[in-house]
Parts: sequence; C-alpha cells; structure tokens
Amino acid sequence: MLYSTSFVAIAVFGFFVAVVLGLSFYLGRRGQTAKGYYAAHGQIHWAVNGFAFAGDYLSAASFLGICGLIAFYGYDGFLYSIGYLAGWIVALFVIAEPIKRLGKFTFADALDSHYNSRAIKLAVAISTLIVSAFYLIPQMVGAGALITPLLGLPDYAGVLLVGITVTLIVVTAGMVSTTWVQFIKGFLLILFCTALTIMILSRGFETKPAPDVWNPEAMRRDVGEKLGDPGIQLDENAWPGKPYVKFISSDGVESVLRVTPEGWLSTQSVTIKPDGTKLVNGRPQTRDHDLTPIGTLSQLPGGVEKTGPLGPIEFFDTLRQSTVVTWSKEVLKSDDGTTTTVFYPVQQSGADLMKPGGYFKGMTSPNFSEKLDFISLMLALFCGTASLPHILIRYYTVKDQASARKSTVVGIAAIGFFYVLTLYLGLGAMTSGAMDVTDTNMAAPLLARSFSELMFAVISAIAFTTVLGTVSGLIMAGSGAVAHDLLENFFRIPMDDHQKVLYGKMSAAFLGGGAMILGIIFKDFNVSFLVGWAFNIAASANLPALVMMLFWRRTTKQGIAAAVFAGLFSSLGWILLSGDTYSKVFGWDPATSVIPFSQPALVTIPLGFVVLIVVSLMTPKPAHSVAEELAEG
Repeated sequence: MLYSTSFVAIAVFGFFVAVVLGLSFYLGRRGQTAKGYYAAHGQIHWAVNGFAFAGDYLSAASFLGICGLIAFYGYDGFLYSIGYLAGWIVALFVIAEPIKRLGKFTFADALDSHYNSRAIKLAVAISTLIVSAFYLIPQMVGAGALITPLLGLPDYAGVLLVGITVTLIVVTAGMVSTTWVQFIKGFLLILFCTALTIMILSRGFETKPAPDVWNPEAMRRDVGEKLGDPGIQLDENAWPGKPYVKFISSDGVESVLRVTPEGWLSTQSVTIKPDGTKLVNGRPQTRDHDLTPIGTLSQLPGGVEKTGPLGPIEFFDTLRQSTVVTWSKEVLKSDDGTTTTVFYPVQQSGADLMKPGGYFKGMTSPNFSEKLDFISLMLALFCGTASLPHILIRYYTVKDQASARKSTVVGIAAIGFFYVLTLYLGLGAMTSGAMDVTDTNMAAPLLARSFSELMFAVISAIAFTTVLGTVSGLIMAGSGAVAHDLLENFFRIPMDDHQKVLYGKMSAAFLGGGAMILGIIFKDFNVSFLVGWAFNIAASANLPALVMMLFWRRTTKQGIAAAVFAGLFSSLGWILLSGDTYSKVFGWDPATSVIPFSQPALVTIPLGFVVLIVVSLMTPKPAHSVAEELAEG
C-alpha cells in the first residue's frame, strides 16, 4: 500500500528522535571509561534497570510482529508472548544473581570467569555476534516498515535512519545512554499502548457494509455482466490446477477471481512482470488505485451493527460470537515468469480465531513433524531469553545481586502487562478496517491511525524508539564481543582504558553498518518469525554452557567451548537447511529440505548439553569450579 504523510507525524517523529539523540550526547561524558562505556559503572538503579529490561526486550518483534500475527491469524500470535515471558522465569530463578557475581562487561567474561581460556573467549564472541546479527535483522525490518507510512520514504530509508541513529547513540555514551533510552521507550510504549487499548474498548465493534470484494452473491451478478460483454476475455487456464480465473478487459487490465463453492470471489492482487513492472489489481499502483485496507466484522451477535463500549472480558466474548473477515494469500507463477500474489478474503468465526492452530498448524495438525516444529519453537522461546547476550549484559549495570533480582522482577511485571495489551491491540487491528494486506508488521500503527493521525504518529514514533533501544543493546553486546572478547582477550592486543572504549565505538559503527545491510535484504519478513531464529541459536549455543557452568562442578573449559560451538553451528546449519528457509529465503520447494522440521531447538539444545558433558568427562577436572564457588558463597 501507498501511504500519505502528514506534518503531525513528521513533527512527532522528529521530536522523539531529537530527544533520544540529545539524551545520548548529554550522557556521553559518563561513558569515557571502559566500565562506564560497557557497564554504566554498575550504578543503574534496579527499578530503572527493570524498565530498561522491558525496553530492551520489547522489541519490534514484541510490538509490531506479535500484534501483526494476532491481527492476521488470531490467538496463535499470542503464543509468542507466552514463550517470551516464560523465558524470564529461567532468567529470574536460574541466571540473575549468579551472572551478576561473574564477569565484568560481556557474556564471555561470565563463562570464562574461572578458566582463562582463549577457546571460550573465541566461541562465545562468535556466538554473541551471530545471535546479535540474527536479532538485529527483525529490528531493522521493523524500522523499515514504520518509516514508509510515517514519513513517506522507502523502507530502506527507515533501515538507514535507525542504523545511523543507533550508531550515534552507542558511540556517544555506550551503555549509559542505551540504558536510559531503553527505560524511556519501555515506559512510553506501555503507557501509550495502554491508552490505545482503552480506546479500542471504548469504540467497541462495528460491522461494515460488505463490499463486493468479499461478497460472493454480488460477484456472481458482476461476473454475469462481464461474461455478457464481448470486450471482456475470460482465461480459465491462467494457472492450471489453481482455483483462479483471469478476466482481461478491453483496455488490457487484468483482474483475478477465486473459484469457491459459493461462487466466484473477487480478490486483490499484486503482479510483478519479468521486467520488474509492478501492477496492483491489474493497473500501475497510484494513490487513487491501490490495495483496499482490510479488517472487518461481517456479523455481530444478536444481529446488531454496533456494540458500543465493551469491558475487557466482554471484548473477547463478543468477538468469539462474531464472524470476522480475514485474508489469506497465494503466490501464482506464470510460464512467462510473471508472479502474481493473490489476496483473498475468508470468513471465519471469532471462536475459531480465538482457538489455537490458526498460525501454528502443529498444535492441531495430525502431522507429527509439524507438532515437533511447534514444540521446538516454544522451547527456543522459553530457553532463549536467559541466553541472549544483550539481555545478560544488563545484569552488569546494577550494583549487586539483590538489585539484579529486583530488576528482573520489575522487568517481568512490565513485560507481562504489555503482552496482555498486545492481545487487545492485535484483535483490535483485525477488526479496524485499516490493515495493510501486504504487511503484518504494520497492524498496530495502522490501528492507531484508525483513531487519529496524532495517535498514529505517537505510536509509530514510540515503535521506532523501541527499535532504537533494542538495536542499541544488541550493538553494545556485539561491540563488547569484538573489542573486549576478541581483540583484547583472544588476540591479546594490549589496550589501555581509552583504547578499550575507542575500539568498542569502532566496532559499534561497523556492526551498525552490517545491521543496515541485513535489514534491507530481509525486508519482507514478519519480525516475530525472524526473532525465532535468534532465540533458537542463543538457546542452543549459550544455555547449556551457562547452566552447566553454574550448577555442575565437573564442567571444564574444553566442555564449555565445545558446547558453544556445537550448539551454535548445529542450530545455524539446521535453520539454513530447513523447509522454512528453503521456502521463505531461497524460494525453493520446502519439500526438498532434508530437515524433518524447521525449528532446531528440540535437537540442538540437548546436543549442547550432551557435548559439554562428554567433553568435560574426557578432560581434566578443574581445580576449582564456578559451581563450587557459588555453593560456598
């Protein structure tokens, strides 16, 4: 869809970005030492750190991606929220206090705190960089999705803008500015999403007049008229074996109809010709000729047309008894190389949308591999949180173990409350009549636009700062891995305090550039889907080493390094060879994949534990382990 811009949106967006950059430059003087740059001197208050946890964790995937999945598929999108939140239980009861007692700046410091192993430093640094890269991709994609409707610029402009802004944030003040940016955006995100939820409940539900685009009866009349027109050509074999026919008007405009048991149903389509020409519904895309916004109810309980304000529970009960028009899509390829993406409406009961199995087919599918795929994803989300390098380094910013625990509790409360809001936001977007059929990531901002331009501008600007906060945390983790773990500790390049900061800033600038490139390449993906990859890799590479180091006295440095490498490369290889990657990245037939299911965690996390145990038993027992120190302490 093409979006119009407004002065209000630009002004609000500019204000938010200016405040963020101003704060970073103001705090820059506090990040001149290595401890200040990488760990904010360990003096962040636990309450501030808790909201910073929320600001760091509530990324583009949590806001844009989850809301979009709920809006398009119903309840299943919310399962990502459950998986994300459950992972914090592991962080609270297993990781928080021990990780604070270990390390100085980075995750590698923690794992290598008692071993002084170059192999551990190398393994964990590589793991941090790869996990950060995979987590950076969806954030940059989210930035690109936001900037198009907000400022009227192409999506790559959003990627470049967030990349440059974040690089400036990290380079100027490091973890100090990163923490306060995350705190502010976490607080604002929760505040305004609460306000948007109240607006959704106050508006209630309303049925819309059913346009011909999803009215089979009207379409039968329209088709009859077209067939009686000698200037209209009908091509029933445009896509053999597919339930579609093509009408070609006298002026050459093509329209696609879907064949259903009820009749021929009108669709929306985007066609890409071999020469790159793009057509929307058979014509060049313009603001006057574009895709129709979607998201409506065709029937409410009791036959009413409008409910009026609804309570929090009444909202779900009403939707469950309603009929909702959702949209699916299918990609059709012609012999001449033309690709046509067809979007077609489907009427579903609200009760079905509120049940599992709409998006995650493995929950209800008799196919065993699909069930394993779903279980594996949930396992990755549950175990991945406590293994994300940019989350773990936040424990170094508070002064003691008690503060680490309390900040985790605050983070869980803030994150849990926000995830409840996403259910209202996603379902509200599903029925808003304002969604972009081509972009799931824009559901929440366009929902805000259905209320007012100002609300759209505020929500979009906050979402953009959400991306800024998460990306800055990721780049901080990555820069620490390069400058501190690789250059200083692995390659043993002598550095004074000033040089540590300088190399960290140079690494941040390099990683920011890489993030921009990745964001442009993967621009068409749902951000929650992409985050699933990062969680799989983090859980597989980092969790076995971290847990066994803390709780098994026989863990050796060789076992830790082997486990990290085994989990890292097995999960990465599994993802690259999976059916999902074949289909969504390479454009290949997913049936040709040799991997039985796409999500690797169910196999690669246990593999990491097994490798660590076997290698540790084959190598000399350490004189004094981390687990023993923690037990004695």
